[in-house]
Amino acid sequence: MKKIITLSLILTATFTTWSCNDILEAPTKSSLDESVIFSTPSLAEGVIPGILQSFGETNSYRGRYLVFYGTNTDVEVYSSLKTINDDRSLLTNYNTNVQNAQMNTDNNAWAKFYEGIERANMAIRGLRNYGNVANNTAMAQVLGEVLVLRAVLYNDLIKGWGDVPARFEPINTETTYLPRSDRDVIYKQLLADLEEAANLLPWPNESNVTRSVERVSKAFAKGLRARLALAAGGYAQRLDGAVRLSTDPELSKDKMYAIAKKECLEIIQSNTVRLLGFEELFKRFNSENTMAGGESIWEIPFSEGRGRVIFDLGVRHIKTNKYTGQNRGGTTVANPLIWYEFDREDVRREVSVVPYEWDRASADAADAGGFQVPTTLGRMYFGKYRYEWMSRRVTSTNDDGLNWMYMRYADVVLMAAEAINELDGPQAAAPYLKMIADRAFPSNSTKVNALMTTATASKTDFFNAIVDQRALEFTGEMLRKGDLIRWNLLGTKLVEAKTKLQQLENRTGKYANLPTKIYYKTSADGERVEIYGLNFGNTDAEGATLGYTANKNWTMSSTGDQSTYWDALVYPGKDPNKQQYWPIWQFFIEGSNGQLNNSHLNL
Repeated sequence: MKKIITLSLILTATFTTWSCNDILEAPTKSSLDESVIFSTPSLAEGVIPGILQSFGETNSYRGRYLVFYGTNTDVEVYSSLKTINDDRSLLTNYNTNVQNAQMNTDNNAWAKFYEGIERANMAIRGLRNYGNVANNTAMAQVLGEVLVLRAVLYNDLIKGWGDVPARFEPINTETTYLPRSDRDVIYKQLLADLEEAANLLPWPNESNVTRSVERVSKAFAKGLRARLALAAGGYAQRLDGAVRLSTDPELSKDKMYAIAKKECLEIIQSNTVRLLGFEELFKRFNSENTMAGGESIWEIPFSEGRGRVIFDLGVRHIKTNKYTGQNRGGTTVANPLIWYEFDREDVRREVSVVPYEWDRASADAADAGGFQVPTTLGRMYFGKYRYEWMSRRVTSTNDDGLNWMYMRYADVVLMAAEAINELDGPQAAAPYLKMIADRAFPSNSTKVNALMTTATASKTDFFNAIVDQRALEFTGEMLRKGDLIRWNLLGTKLVEAKTKLQQLENRTGKYANLPTKIYYKTSADGERVEIYGLNFGNTDAEGATLGYTANKNWTMSSTGDQSTYWDALVYPGKDPNKQQYWPIWQFFIEGSNGQLNNSHLNL
């Protein structure tokens, strides 16, 4: 796994690291200015880990953005959902204030994203001035990769904060302080940048560089351009506070869907990436197989001592054991509703959502095996991230080092289906949705046919199927909130979720016939737990007669709750559509020379 390396700034203009071989072929260190660095391929490539360093800092993606952006929705929720007033809860329940102690620091995600952008800006300037990218494929590849990394950072700035300052050149005295820019300006620049980058980059496995999913390829440039086009052509809370589409004709919905269709189809037709079996995909990912050509298209690379993917988003281990030296997991968890949205024969369900956690007999040694025990209805984990599926035992107390899978091929396929349905209708889009359905039900063509018959009845039905399938396919991958915003469904789905959670807890509505308890026992291998009562059609009467050794109430309620589960999903009295984004933090407001504010948010 590639290390995220701390690099030195050279002459305040750029940064690099080099190996012994690079030193032998490069000019002397004292002559390393922009003209030398960006005309020497081995040195120019060194800017990439420098940009990635900004991704891996403590309060950047690692410990703040990945765990808190994307909650709370009908799919993902903060695990302490029944508390509502602490700073972590406020980051997720649409009531964030500018002084949030988790974020209001000089080294948080906002600062680190812009740090990475500044490093990218300096590299882009140097490569354009000195890299001879028109005639040097190695330099062209570096420029393409840097353009894409900058687009990643802007994508996540917009997702997190909405309209943000646009910086596409290195900072100078005239641009030290900038106001928020209309996101349309940023989107148009990024769409152009990614089109250029795709022409500079090789496909996965087309070069030595793109043999790893930790390096940017043409497929990722195109996939990210499709993702940004769908966001640019969708709904969002704008600087006037209203939730609406863009009024810029260059970013019309039809034009953006056309871009998404084009880019996704070119990826599909390239045959450079592919769908894997669903469990195979995540076992391969957790084992840290970073070879390109599978389903993962690009991953944020973390070293073993950085990154908190399982630590925050994975299946919880209450105690250390042979699988992990840290008793962590489950800061963000599955909304319990999503388990019951899956068909019980959908192979994605038990990979995506896990109704148990790992314990260990206290008398055992720390490296001994553990065993699974049922958790609670309000605390089910994302099974996509598991210590027990890793090929190494995590020893760090704070980090697990698992990469973050930023984009995978299924996203490309479903974006293609969505765009083609919008432009050409459901029959044209059907083959792409069917690819996902076939994998979800690999042994049940009847289920696949029923899903496709319902979806292709009309354009609206197909769109609704996309809304549902993206929830099921990407559970725990933190894409849902952005999708709901661009579809103008954020408020609607949260209201629906609140009602469904009440029905689930009280066993009314569609949940009326679910058991009130679960029944369980440890399997013969001494590790796995077998649970009855999780499926529609199960009954308490049957559960009590099947020989299970224990049972427990299957409920979201517990002693000491500050709020009911559903009332904590959105802070009481708040409208999520009036705070779709985090505010810019007070530290940066005070340092902006009066240029930045949060006047459009309902703070």
